[in-house]
Amino acid sequence: MSVGEPEAVIFNPLQAGYSDDPFPHLAEMRRLDPVHASPIGRWMLFRYDDVFRLLRDRDLSVDDRNIIHTDQARIAMFVDATDGNLAEVDSTSILGIDPPDHTRLRRLVSRAFTPRTIEGLRPRIHALVDQALDRMAERGRVDVVAELAFPLPFDVISEMMGMPEGDSDAVCAWSGALVKTLDPIIGEEEVRAAVDARRAMHAHIEEVIAWKRENPAEDLLSAMIAAEEDGDRMSTRELRDQVTLLFVAGHETTVNLIGTGIAVLLNRPDQAALLRDDPDLPTAIDELLRFISPVQFSRRVSLADVEFGGRTIPPGTLIMAGLASANRDEAKWGPTAAELDLTRDAAGRHLAFGSGIHYCLGASLAKLEGQITVASFLQRFPQATLVEARFNGRINLRGLDRLIVDLG
Repeated sequence: MSVGEPEAVIFNPLQAGYSDDPFPHLAEMRRLDPVHASPIGRWMLFRYDDVFRLLRDRDLSVDDRNIIHTDQARIAMFVDATDGNLAEVDSTSILGIDPPDHTRLRRLVSRAFTPRTIEGLRPRIHALVDQALDRMAERGRVDVVAELAFPLPFDVISEMMGMPEGDSDAVCAWSGALVKTLDPIIGEEEVRAAVDARRAMHAHIEEVIAWKRENPAEDLLSAMIAAEEDGDRMSTRELRDQVTLLFVAGHETTVNLIGTGIAVLLNRPDQAALLRDDPDLPTAIDELLRFISPVQFSRRVSLADVEFGGRTIPPGTLIMAGLASANRDEAKWGPTAAELDLTRDAAGRHLAFGSGIHYCLGASLAKLEGQITVASFLQRFPQATLVEARFNGRINLRGLDRLIVDLG
C-alpha cells in the first residue's frame, strides 16, 4: 500500500450486528478510510469536519437528477416498479430540491411553521403524553414504542396539520413503506411497496388539500395553503410533497429519538436521574440527539470536482454525509465522544438535523416532543427497567421497533 492510500476497508451496513450497534463500524471507517469510495458508486464521509463542510457547501446539490455515477441496480428497481415512469417518484419536497426553488418553498412553509406555532403546541404535547402514560401505568409491562414513541409524534403532526382522524392507520402504513426508500440499500419488494404507498398517500393528501381549500381552519395545512409572498403560493403538488415529507421523515425520526432515548437512559441510571431531577435540563435533548443520531446519513451531489482529505470526488457523484459518525468523532467531541453526558456544554453543535440551508425545518418540534416525552416518562416511572430492545433494521432512520419495559 502506497503512502497516503487508505487501508482496504468497505463500509458494510449489512454485516452482522450493524443495525444493533453501527458505531464501532463507523469508528473503523473514521480511522481507516474517512473519505470512502463505496463499491456501489457513491462516496461517504465520516469525520465531523468533512461532514460539516459538505452540508454547508452551497455549491453542492440535493437533487438526485444531478447524479451521474449511480447505483444502476437501484434505479432499475424503480423503473420496473413505476413501469418506466420515473417522474412518478420525483418530488418537490424541500429535502430534495436546490435553490432557487428550495429557497422559495422553504420560505413559504416557514411562514406557517413558525417558532410561535411550535411553542403553542407545548400544552397539547404534555396532555397527549400524560394520557399515554396513564394508559401505560394500568398494565405494568408495556411496549414503549407501540404505546408512546410511535403514536405521540404521529398524533401531534396529524392534529397540527388538521388531518382527518379516521385515516391515521392508512397514513401510518404508507409512511412506513415510504421511509425505507431513505436507506442506501433497499430490496425490490420494498421498492414496489413504496411506490404503491406513494400513489395512495399522494391521492389521499390531495383530497385533504382540496377539502381544506374550501374549509380552512386553524391548522398548519390551512396556513400552508394560505401562505403567500409577493403573490406566490404553493401549488397542490408542492403542498402535497411538503405534507408527505412531514409525515415520512418528520414522524419517523421523532419516534427514533423518543424510543431509543428512553432505552439508552434506562441503561444509564445516573444520566436518567439528571433528567428526572431537571426535566428542562437545557443540554439534555441535544446530547441525546448527538448520541443517538435518529438520522444516520444525509446526502449531497457534486456538481464539479470537490476535494476531501486529499481525494477528488468527480461531478455527478452522490456523497453520503455520515451524521452518526460525525456525532461520535473523537476529533470533535474528545475522549468522551462515545459516552452519553446530558450536561455536555457543546452538545448543540451536533449534526443530527443536518446543517446549512437544508437544516431540518422540524428540528424545534422534534426537540420539544423529545424533551417532554422522555423526561415525563422518567419522572412518572422512576423504577422502570428495560426488558427487551429490538432495532428496526434500518440503515438510515435507525431506531427501535420494540421496547419492552417493566414500569416498576
